[in-house]
Amino acid sequence: MTDKKIMTPDLCDEYPDLVQVLAPMLNTYGGIDAFGGEIVTVKCFEDNSIVKEQVGLPGNGKVMVVDGGGSMRNALLGDMLAEKAAENGWAGLVIYGCIRDVDFIRQTKLGVQAMNTNPRKTEKRGIGDLNIPVTFGGVTFMPGEYVYADNNGVIVSPKALSMP
Repeated sequence: MTDKKIMTPDLCDEYPDLVQVLAPMLNTYGGIDAFGGEIVTVKCFEDNSIVKEQVGLPGNGKVMVVDGGGSMRNALLGDMLAEKAAENGWAGLVIYGCIRDVDFIRQTKLGVQAMNTNPRKTEKRGIGDLNIPVTFGGVTFMPGEYVYADNNGVIVSPKALSMP
C-alpha cells in the first residue's frame, strides 16, 4: 500500500473485478477514518476474550475483522482494548457488532468500523475462534486477504491494493 490516503471508491473503480463490497451496515468510530491491511479474523458471540488477547499482540498494520454475530446486546470493543490495539500497531478493527466508549475511541489513532454502540461489556468466557473464514454483509473475510475501509464503506481483496 502506498502512502496515499485510502479511498474505497477509487479502489472499486481501479479494481472492479477484484474487490467485494460489504453491504452498507457499519459506521466509522475510530480516530482514523480510512484504513486497511491484512485480515486477521475473530469469530465470537458476546464474548470478546479473543479480541482482548489479539490487541495485546503486535498488529503490524493488520486489521482485525470481528464477527460478533451482529449482536446488539453488548460491546466487543471499548476504550482500553482500542488503546491497546493502537499501541500495538493494529491499523483498525471492523466489527460486526457493537462498541462502547465512543468518545475515547474517536480520539484514538485507530480505524474502527462497527454496527452501533452499546454501553454493556461482554463476559469473558474464552469462547471464540481465531483466523477462520467469517461471513457477514455478503462478504467472506479470509485471513491473509486484505480489507480497506473509509467513510464510504468496506471492501475486501484477495491481494494488497495500491491507490491509483
